[in-house]
Amino acid sequence: MERRHLIIMLRTKQLLWVIFGVVIFSAALITGCSSGNSANAANAKAEPTVVDVTTEAAVIKPIPTYIEATGNLASDAQTDVAPNVSGKIVEVNFDIGSYVGQGDVLVRLDPRDGQIRVEQARAQVEQQRQAVNQANANAEQALANLRQTQARLGVGDGEVFQVKDFSQVKSITAQLDLAEKELRRAERLLETGDISKSAYDQRKSQRDSLIGQLDEARSNAAVAIKAIDTARSAYEVAKAAASTAKAAIATLEAQVAAAEKSVTDTVIRAPISGYISDKVADVGEYISPNTPNSKIATIVRTSTLRMRIDVPEAAVGKVATGQGISLQVSAYPDRSFAGTIVRISPNVNQQARTLTVEAEVQNTEGLLKPGQFATVRVTQSKPEPAVVIPVSAVKTVGDTNSVFVIKDGIAREQIVQLGLLEGDMIQVKRGLIDGDRVATSNLSQLTDGVIVRQ
Repeated sequence: MERRHLIIMLRTKQLLWVIFGVVIFSAALITGCSSGNSANAANAKAEPTVVDVTTEAAVIKPIPTYIEATGNLASDAQTDVAPNVSGKIVEVNFDIGSYVGQGDVLVRLDPRDGQIRVEQARAQVEQQRQAVNQANANAEQALANLRQTQARLGVGDGEVFQVKDFSQVKSITAQLDLAEKELRRAERLLETGDISKSAYDQRKSQRDSLIGQLDEARSNAAVAIKAIDTARSAYEVAKAAASTAKAAIATLEAQVAAAEKSVTDTVIRAPISGYISDKVADVGEYISPNTPNSKIATIVRTSTLRMRIDVPEAAVGKVATGQGISLQVSAYPDRSFAGTIVRISPNVNQQARTLTVEAEVQNTEGLLKPGQFATVRVTQSKPEPAVVIPVSAVKTVGDTNSVFVIKDGIAREQIVQLGLLEGDMIQVKRGLIDGDRVATSNLSQLTDGVIVRQ
């Protein structure tokens, strides 16, 4: 029994050694694996990150010098469209933001009232034309009567007819003169007894008869003169009536033209090309030019914009009409827009000590909007050397601009102050010198001190 107990103890001891060996082996295996992983991790940390980049050197180039200022953009033309006639709106062909060309129909009013006035005015003109025809006929008849009277008396146009010029008066006057002479001769003969008293009386009776005939002839002449005057007066009256009738036609035709214009004005057209910035018109509304603020729309022309620039007094001599400008707006920070100075104020503002100049900026793409704030650079004629780099080398975070300078395979982040943008190159006012190489690609993967491969 003691032997059996000893064998059991020996087997138990062997089993414990086996278990202990397994535990030791497992621990060693685990320890070995852990050591291997740590070594791998250490090796991984030991390998540096390398970023592939392209680089370009900062270079000195002559770039235009400029005067920098700020200002607001404004349209070069803006107009409120208002009706010329009253009426009910029957058609609206625009809305806010829509583009309209000069002459495009914006609004149509109901034209029926105007068309009725046109028809009435035309009828009055036709009636007056008939009155003119009748007045002309009367004048022609009066002129014919005048000509006939003048011909009967032998008086031409413009001649002044007198009683003594009447033919019967002339004839009797001549006979009377002869009778007077014969009567005086008879008187002398009667005194000498060479003729009888009856012969003398006969001469006297003949003279007295001619005096009576002369008075009658003069009366007839006066009647004839009055007939000419009457005929001439009738002609003048008829001619005046015809002239008045013609003048009335002109007045009525003017009324027709006004009525026709009122119909034309029911179609309201765009006076200029541009964009609608305000709309105050709807179908069914009644509008009138006599009401306050009667506009139906506001059109803003934006193909060309105006830029007012306040130039410091010290730089007054550096600006002139025809000079080019470039401007930038916050909506397009990587783009410049060109313009030209076209107007310069004749005087300096005494309070601000600035000179106001105005430039025109072409806006054919419609990117710029009236009212936008812009930074303006007035380009000078003489360029100056400046350090420039590609725009692609600039990293912008908020208001901070930086570049990565590559030296000895290491990237170093450098804060820079930027200046004028010229195409795809930009001026660096501070932070770089000529010859510094800067990264132009994979900027998002770069940090200060990272290793790079060119």
